[in-house]
Amino acid sequence: MSGDDETQEQTIADDLVVTKYKMGAEIANQALKAVVEAAKAGVSVLSLCEKGDAFIAAETGKIFKREKEMKKGIAFPTCVSSDPEIILKDGDLVKIDLGVHVDGFISNVAHSFVVGVTKDNPLTGRKADVIKAAHLCAEAALRLVKPGNQNTQVTEAWNKIAKSFKCSPIEGMLSHQLKQHVIDGEKTIIQNPSDQQKKDHEKAEFEVHEVYVYGLKMKTSRTFFSEMERRFDTMPFTLRAFEDEAKARLGVVECAKHELVQPFTVLQEKEGEHQCVFRSERVL
Repeated sequence: MSGDDETQEQTIADDLVVTKYKMGAEIANQALKAVVEAAKAGVSVLSLCEKGDAFIAAETGKIFKREKEMKKGIAFPTCVSSDPEIILKDGDLVKIDLGVHVDGFISNVAHSFVVGVTKDNPLTGRKADVIKAAHLCAEAALRLVKPGNQNTQVTEAWNKIAKSFKCSPIEGMLSHQLKQHVIDGEKTIIQNPSDQQKKDHEKAEFEVHEVYVYGLKMKTSRTFFSEMERRFDTMPFTLRAFEDEAKARLGVVECAKHELVQPFTVLQEKEGEHQCVFRSERVL
């Protein structure tokens, strides 16, 4: 087979790929910092999401301007979760998650903090425990994810750290390998797997290079799918980013029903419990 017949996968062996990852990571960290700084008592969760997305769109628009065909922008819409408030207040445990991509190379970050906490007003109690545990788990992953190690080593470390703080890793959460245009790659690190997830891993799955076809019946569905492909490609997205959100909400239903898109599962903790997340990225 000639080189023209097959597109070679781009990896970090290419210096330009590393540069794209670094540029995306810098924008992601700047966006995260901007959202964290804006997360004060009295601020709405929606306004923070919009702020993060707008920052990413603006900053990615400034890079690789000559590459007209290169796609770049939001890889994961800014997601802000809090104790269960729409308007933040002091004492809320807030989790922020967002992602940036440059030419399909993804940088995804997340951070957790409590509103109103300062050096003069430090955090104590169970919220402090869960944040410290999550932070140490993130640090452990950065040290253990390296050539020659196995994903089970990371899982075991997370379990030990969480147990030392009398906390539990979030059931069924996965950390994924990243590839160009792929935010949920094949290799994963699993924490505290559920019984259902164990069963799912044993089932046969669709493989790369298989082809499936389905003809969308509704005009709104076809319009939605066309805009989705044009603007977001294979990246996660939020319906609020569409030009007509109301029509997008109609169009996404048929697409989801026939598995042309997959909804992002929203996890909720038991009342009275606290959860937080820290996310970083490691290039091997």
